[in-house]
Amino acid sequence: MNSSSSLIYIIVFSILINNVVLSQFLGICPFLGVSNKVATAAGMGGAVIFVITIASAVAAVIYHFVLLPFNLDYLNTIVFILVIAALVQLVEMFLKKSSPGLYKALGVYLPLITTNCAVLGVVLLNVQNGFNFVQSVVNGFATACGFALSLVIMAGLREKMEYNDIAKPVKGMPFTMFTASLMAIAFCGFAGLK
Repeated sequence: MNSSSSLIYIIVFSILINNVVLSQFLGICPFLGVSNKVATAAGMGGAVIFVITIASAVAAVIYHFVLLPFNLDYLNTIVFILVIAALVQLVEMFLKKSSPGLYKALGVYLPLITTNCAVLGVVLLNVQNGFNFVQSVVNGFATACGFALSLVIMAGLREKMEYNDIAKPVKGMPFTMFTASLMAIAFCGFAGLK
């Protein structure tokens, strides 16, 4: 497989087939917590795309040029957490200055990107899969786009469900979980693209 077709495979695989939320079940907390409104979900998706893509790039450089040459690869989890925390602080400061409305709407979920297991999971999977720098960045970007896609779809569905007549015992989070499970089943249909 040549390099461009392998990158296309990584993109399709990361967005649709192995969606970080719906197939790997990473990042469920912001998926359920921020998916009330499409605008908020899109803002969170954009922030996660930025953080995962940059974290994948920085982590790949640190891993290949610092940790591996000095046999410090056992420190990769700690180093990657520090990289992610620093990037989230940058995003938080940027949003606070440039978009106070979005910053306020994201609330506690913005700093929680630091502990979002999807971000750390992608960076660790890049190392585990033996991806080089370009593959790591492409995988990070595509995985984050898959996260944003599932987040925006869920937000759109939740906005539509808000005005539906749903039985009181299942209204709210139970119905949201049911919807998420149906989305996961629907995304399993993309497995035939492999």
